[in-house]
Amino acid sequence: MAGNSSSEIRVAGTGRVLVANLGAPLPTTFSANPATDWGTGWTDLGYTSTDGVTFSKKDKLDPVETWQSISPARFVYSDRDLTLKFSMLQFNEDTLPFFMGGSKTDIVPGGTGNPGVFTFDVADGPTFDERALGLEFTDGKDVTYRFVIPRGQVTATDDIKLARKSAASLGVTFTALSGGDGEPLATFVMKDPAYALPA
Repeated sequence: MAGNSSSEIRVAGTGRVLVANLGAPLPTTFSANPATDWGTGWTDLGYTSTDGVTFSKKDKLDPVETWQSISPARFVYSDRDLTLKFSMLQFNEDTLPFFMGGSKTDIVPGGTGNPGVFTFDVADGPTFDERALGLEFTDGKDVTYRFVIPRGQVTATDDIKLARKSAASLGVTFTALSGGDGEPLATFVMKDPAYALPA
């Protein structure tokens, strides 16, 4: 709808971030129990900081300069970065390997002689850890947005601050990777009456 409409202003009141293996299906069903819509292939990363998720899309355009003009004659797209930045507050077999690089199978239990103790080795060099990433947020009971990056990986991590007066967090930046010719870099799925076309 054109013009001013306060009903189309969106506030991400609450949300969550999920990860899955590459090729995990995009959930398009919106049922009374959203947790089941994503399917068993998706893992909820749990609590995140009150900063929520920072969504960033940056396109780089290179100017084509000419001898005949001071201004560029045209622009050429040279780069697109699509990232999600967020901080996880839970430490477990899903979040720590996601932050450090690796998988939950890299966490080794101490065995019968050392119960309740687990080991996770941090590799001496970066590893490719491609995943699918999902974001869901709601604005009231009638509006739900889902955003899925089918292929990407963590490309930056924040410092982990260990202090007495604040919770430690695992801050990451997740960057979308191309899925190949004709494949989307990411997909929005919205349950939102604002997109209904007039009859």
